[in-house]
Amino acid sequence: MVAEASERPGLAGAGPLAPVARQRLRLQPVGGGGVRIDGGFWRRYQVLNRETTIPHGMRMLEETGSLENLRIAAGMASGEYAMPLFRDSDVYKVLEAIGWERAHGRDTAQDRFLASTVQLLARAQRPDGYLNSYVEVVEGGKRFGNPAMGHELYCAGHLFQAAIADLRTGGEEAGLFAVAARFADMLTGPGLPAEFVPGHPEIETALTEFYRTTGEARYLDLAADLLARRGRSTLSFGVPGHLYEPSYFLDDVPVEDAREIRGHAVRALYLLSGAMDLYLEAGRPGLLRSAVAQWDDMVSGKTYLTGGTGSRHKREAFGDPFELPPDRAYCETCAAIASIMWSWRMLLATGEARFADLMERTLYNGFLAGLGLDGKSFFYVNPLHARAGGGRQGWYYCACCPPNVMRLLASLDHYIATRTEAGVQIHQFVSGRLTAELPGAGKIALEMITSYPDEGTIWLRMRQATGEAELAVRVPGWATAVSATLNGRTLTAEPDADGYLRVTRTWAAGDELVVQIPLRARTIYPSSDLDAVRSCVAYERGPFVYCFEGIDVPGTGALRGVSVQPGVEPTELPSAYVADRHVIGLSVPGRIATPPPAGWPYLDHPPGEGGGSRDGQARDTELLAIPYFAWANRGPSDMRVWIPEHPSREG
Repeated sequence: MVAEASERPGLAGAGPLAPVARQRLRLQPVGGGGVRIDGGFWRRYQVLNRETTIPHGMRMLEETGSLENLRIAAGMASGEYAMPLFRDSDVYKVLEAIGWERAHGRDTAQDRFLASTVQLLARAQRPDGYLNSYVEVVEGGKRFGNPAMGHELYCAGHLFQAAIADLRTGGEEAGLFAVAARFADMLTGPGLPAEFVPGHPEIETALTEFYRTTGEARYLDLAADLLARRGRSTLSFGVPGHLYEPSYFLDDVPVEDAREIRGHAVRALYLLSGAMDLYLEAGRPGLLRSAVAQWDDMVSGKTYLTGGTGSRHKREAFGDPFELPPDRAYCETCAAIASIMWSWRMLLATGEARFADLMERTLYNGFLAGLGLDGKSFFYVNPLHARAGGGRQGWYYCACCPPNVMRLLASLDHYIATRTEAGVQIHQFVSGRLTAELPGAGKIALEMITSYPDEGTIWLRMRQATGEAELAVRVPGWATAVSATLNGRTLTAEPDADGYLRVTRTWAAGDELVVQIPLRARTIYPSSDLDAVRSCVAYERGPFVYCFEGIDVPGTGALRGVSVQPGVEPTELPSAYVADRHVIGLSVPGRIATPPPAGWPYLDHPPGEGGGSRDGQARDTELLAIPYFAWANRGPSDMRVWIPEHPSREG
């Protein structure tokens, strides 16, 4: 069924996204294993993922019953089914992470785990290709009976993506890919009801990638059909005290007609990723118009400073414009990952740096906070204000986020750079190597060296080049200015309309482009529309958002009564540490107001300035701010990203 490798564009060594149609791409993935992170900040995390996080996930799949569910479905064991009903997807995401990680070098234990799990899946699979342990064990084989909450196609989509990762990094076509292909073929045949609408999107982007891998148009046709079925308000779900209406499922408006982001955050962002995949392969300009409008709606009033999305715990959903309370922020880690995947597709379609800017913000903050510094503790929810100690967990009953972290870290190389006929574009700054075949300019190979995000110097050293080519470097939207030199000669370093510094020349081996991005601490003020954080400020440096933890407050160990001095910029602390991890901290002049005695909590003057018995006393101090991703790694503590400014004593 699978075409020869030469007939599958971008298959061998390709990443999670390998578009076949090129006419709607402003930028193309480098492909062919063309980017490898080999040092610096993100390589440290990839090594942690390989050595700690993925092995931890393998153990937890066994300990929590996810693998046992499949054994029961295969007739190899008996017992109670371990809920929730989408446990199979956790298995598939870990397998996908193992697949992408294989590109960095084989790991014997991971290879054995993948092989044994593939054998288990093959035994659990029904003769017609259907595979879902919950349906077989709990529902007695009754398929597609719960479109809103059944997650059957969600699990299938993650199986397909795991199979693609395995195949593209050297796996056998007869292994995991064969299992997935049998299921995909069953879905494109008569097995899927004609009006079935999956309540949790994910299958759409997976089917499109299956089409890209095999060349079989029926997979793309099914993805298009599933998108076209939405907007008829067929999906709703009721449980006592809760009604999940069609908008929660993105089923209230046809996909091409939607202009506002809404509903369950992860579902919405996965759906939009699938819509962009379909646009790239099949056209349908309405899909792009809808995606751009919804992306603009999201970033203009429904995205947190960290890049996190989803302000409502109830339904894990987007709220109204500017409804961004820091303490009630849901900001699910999976939503951050889905946002990165969607913005990557938007970047490929448009070539605009603003999409890479949001990817960077989300990677370093909303995503990375979901993984503890130990590599085996996690956050499902990522608030910007925690009053009680924020405890990370080693796993979750609903464990969608930890294996999602694993698969993104393992495949992160593929989100760094792109190519065009004219040259290559650097979107994220890492230490590593890039090799790309340029249809219009031959082969280009370069080395990237940087200490980013601690320092803002990026060296791009040409190792091989044939002919004239463009080298483009993203200028972050937060950067006030950049400078650049080429072989020691100063260049004019102004970004173009898309947000990139571009240098076009006939390159030679040894040429060196050095880009300097000033990394300075910045005070961030909220728009007046953001009611929940009025009179507060936050701090950033480079791509990092900062936060305060009570554990660092001198004398109190808590953030109650803490404020910062207005109009004073923070001072960098180059040698700060969080749980033995070096970070660049910020020192901020602040004040601690001792809380008044218990009682009526409202005053007719600023706290600490009335002089009466109801006033606590205030004292000045220096406050330490640390990168947000590093919070909750030193034991229980309260935390704030947005911190109040105290009233000036002058005037």
